[in-house]
Amino acid sequence: MTVNIPNISHREFENIVVGGGISGAAAAYYLAKSGGQCALIEQFDLNTQASGRNAGSLHGQIQYEGFHQLGETWARDFLPALKFLADSLEIWKGVSAELGVDLEVVQNGGLMIAESKAEFAALKKKVELERTLGIDAQLLSMKEVLEKAPYISTKMLGGAFSPIEGKANPLLAAPAFASAARTHGAQVITGVKVESIERQNEMYLLHTASGEFYCRNLVITANAGINYLTQQFGIEFPISNDPVQVSVSEMIAPMVKHLVYFTGEKLTFKQAKSGSLLIGGGWPAKVGPDGKAVFNPESFRANMRVALKVVPSISKVRIIRTWIGTGNGTPDHRPLIGEVSGYKGLYIGMFPYMGFTAGPLLGRTLANLILNADAERDLTPFALSRFG
Repeated sequence: MTVNIPNISHREFENIVVGGGISGAAAAYYLAKSGGQCALIEQFDLNTQASGRNAGSLHGQIQYEGFHQLGETWARDFLPALKFLADSLEIWKGVSAELGVDLEVVQNGGLMIAESKAEFAALKKKVELERTLGIDAQLLSMKEVLEKAPYISTKMLGGAFSPIEGKANPLLAAPAFASAARTHGAQVITGVKVESIERQNEMYLLHTASGEFYCRNLVITANAGINYLTQQFGIEFPISNDPVQVSVSEMIAPMVKHLVYFTGEKLTFKQAKSGSLLIGGGWPAKVGPDGKAVFNPESFRANMRVALKVVPSISKVRIIRTWIGTGNGTPDHRPLIGEVSGYKGLYIGMFPYMGFTAGPLLGRTLANLILNADAERDLTPFALSRFG
């Protein structure tokens, strides 16, 4: 890892963003674009944590696992978070053109496949809730599923379709936002770990091994690192940090146009622009004796079993690698967005599980809070104080 500190005459900024994933990079971009003096600080290299280690799914529907396990009341409470995702997906439509980089954004919709009558009935309720937000979600018969995705097993019963879902390249998005932020005058500093933070008068002092940085407004988007950075203020959030794994196949001819899920067990299934199939769904990796995440063969076998159940035709497709990502969550699956009570100018931004999708809007929302004290939406459902 290379330490990259720009040649600057001082280390005092109006705004500092800590966390070089897509949300932090987007926040730096929108701050700098609007004329705000800004620095983006990342402990490692840009995009090396959750934002760059996911499979690039662009989610726009209530996830079945949460709906099934937590119930319809939870799903209703989740609707503001779903609206946040839907609005972020609108940004994704034009983000490649805005940043001048092809982020390989494709939004052909998502298919959630049901195997049983009970699962199909649950999908019906889920679709009804999604439609209350103006999302044109649809319940599909098996005939309609096969018209969209003829590769799905005929043993399935039906499905649901969300037209706003899709995929993008997670290796490109955060670096593109960071590059655009730099173009607008932001300083991008990598390889620098923030070891502690102090509040001094109206400023925040960031202690690092590479020196001290000062700012008036501090934005923390470091997901699992949020609690480490806020502990000196006696603040802690219930953020989980679970390693998950995703598998990649050899390149095959174009087959899968949609983001595919399965109600029966964990599965996300899609095809990259390169032709490779990306197969995941949140199957856990293992944690080794040294605390580092390692490949879990049991999860791999289970993931492939489910994928074959839903798409039998991939039985002869070779898997060429599996990588490990990070699943950061909150107990209610809703994001943490806002200014920390009692600490003017200290902002937190974290969207659980689907942070890649939410990243562009989360970054813009945090920038708006700083620049205009206006998030352009009601953030009450995402209040930091809801966890005490």
